[in-house]
Amino acid sequence: MYYGNIKKNDIANGKGVRVTLFVSGCTNHCKNCFQPETWNFDYGKPYTKETEDEIIEALKLSHISGLTLLGGEPFEPENQRELVKLLRRVRKELPEKNIWSFTGFVLDQDLLDGGRKHCEVTDEMLSLLDVLVDGPFKEEEKDITLAFRGSRNQRVIDMKKSLKEQEVVELGRNKFGWG
Repeated sequence: MYYGNIKKNDIANGKGVRVTLFVSGCTNHCKNCFQPETWNFDYGKPYTKETEDEIIEALKLSHISGLTLLGGEPFEPENQRELVKLLRRVRKELPEKNIWSFTGFVLDQDLLDGGRKHCEVTDEMLSLLDVLVDGPFKEEEKDITLAFRGSRNQRVIDMKKSLKEQEVVELGRNKFGWG
């Protein structure tokens, strides 16, 4: 897996100050994507054990709320297989941190069992998330007033509640203090 960037003090991609990993590789190719260079699976730098250690160290700072995965596309199967290891480690070493992921795929169509991007680690990866922002960016539904998403079709999903209730449960506006 390759990655394009690591931001260690990101305030735009989830609640609070976050460490954000921008992975490479995406087959969605959304019109007017804000970083089409990340569509290439070989864009940026190789993701290594040292990269993972750097992310964990950055997450240890007390002002950091959690980790966010972006892309490119974290839910491309080849990315999931590497990212699930990072998420396991965050849960084990830093259980107080929350984990967000953005995806251009739709949870209940593409990622659940039988979906086109479901693989052997998808269920575990989803279970390790607190929040999933799903759905492709759609230029015709662009809305700059929305928190944590670029177009009205995208959803901010409470993954713990969704998995427990076995249906998509979107976050209430005040659940994480945003609104």
